[in-house]
Amino acid sequence: MDLGSIAGEVISFFLFILAVAALLLSATFCLECLAALSRQRSKRYFLPSRPRIAVLVPAHNEAAGIGATLAAVKSQLGQGDRLLVVADNCNDNTAAIARAAGAAVVERQNPQLRGKGYALDCGLALLAEDPPDVVAIVDADCWVAPGAIAKICLQAAIAGRPVQAQYLLDKPPVPSAKDAVSAFAFRVKNLVRPLGLARLGLPCLLTGTGMALPWVAIAAANLASGDIVEDMTLGIDLACAGFAPMFCPSARVVGRLPDRQQTAKTQRTRWEHGHLQSLLTHCPRLLREAFRQRRFELLALALELGVPPLSLFALTIAGLSAIAGLVGLLAGIWLPATILGVASGLLAIAVALGWWRFGRQDISLLTLLSIPAYVAWKMPLYFSFLVNPERQWIRTKRLSES
Repeated sequence: MDLGSIAGEVISFFLFILAVAALLLSATFCLECLAALSRQRSKRYFLPSRPRIAVLVPAHNEAAGIGATLAAVKSQLGQGDRLLVVADNCNDNTAAIARAAGAAVVERQNPQLRGKGYALDCGLALLAEDPPDVVAIVDADCWVAPGAIAKICLQAAIAGRPVQAQYLLDKPPVPSAKDAVSAFAFRVKNLVRPLGLARLGLPCLLTGTGMALPWVAIAAANLASGDIVEDMTLGIDLACAGFAPMFCPSARVVGRLPDRQQTAKTQRTRWEHGHLQSLLTHCPRLLREAFRQRRFELLALALELGVPPLSLFALTIAGLSAIAGLVGLLAGIWLPATILGVASGLLAIAVALGWWRFGRQDISLLTLLSIPAYVAWKMPLYFSFLVNPERQWIRTKRLSES
């Protein structure tokens, strides 16, 4: 056996391992999308008495939109419920607007320790003086649909587990094709996939806003960090501690995509670099805990987290397929290329199913076909993760800001 054939077999072996991993993750994604298509009645939750609710709103320079957010939240609160805003390192009149809206406000100033995690930790420390039954967390720039707070808090109180509402993004007033594809990708991530997991009786990841957490679960959580995806980390920490998050599809929270390219790039960089960092850090941890605790739900959560951002996933499979095809031509070993072909097919089927059931009202088939351009737009973002990954929490500029 010559060196060339040995090298071919070694490369083929590693390609086979990578192809099997790609197939497993594609199958996970496709199964989630298929399960989301099934129609099931939403469960109704009842308690003899309403749980005591505290809504915690972390805010950094949110004067432009916090008034509308607080009005939507406050209209859903009952007697004995609390609304607490943490004005974190603000240099505008966020705190004054929040007080005028009827919220309790704590102002925090610490330029060295910035980020949503620190703001949440500050708010929870204040709530600990008179703990509620459930804490709901809502971002200051979101619209909360009527009844959403009660739905997620009631479910969290009864199940004793964190609950995530569906969190979607509206397109800018004059959306580009890239905006439409981005909003659709966000819908797949935050609605289709967690809905499929819920249909399968499995936990989901937390997505940052529209979350309800039983006090017994959140009180021991470590939130004081500058983690750029603190919500995802919190959900994984709670799942490992026995409080795996649940999805509540009937509760809805809506944000808005940035309308400027540089702002959108900043937001996407933080989200996707954070996702990749979490994937590399927490997937092995979830796998270890799944086997140590003998909990299948943690294995399912590891697979869910293991699916990369779809643009990167598509790029990776395409690149591996090209290499596998070349190996097939040169060495006559076609198994990796065949497996990657199946993985590509499952990925395409899953995206098509998600679009047909959940996206065709908002994005046309012609616009959907612009996905390759969207993927190309994001290639520098993924390359930057290799050379200079984002590690600092950066607030996204809002629509009204220059």
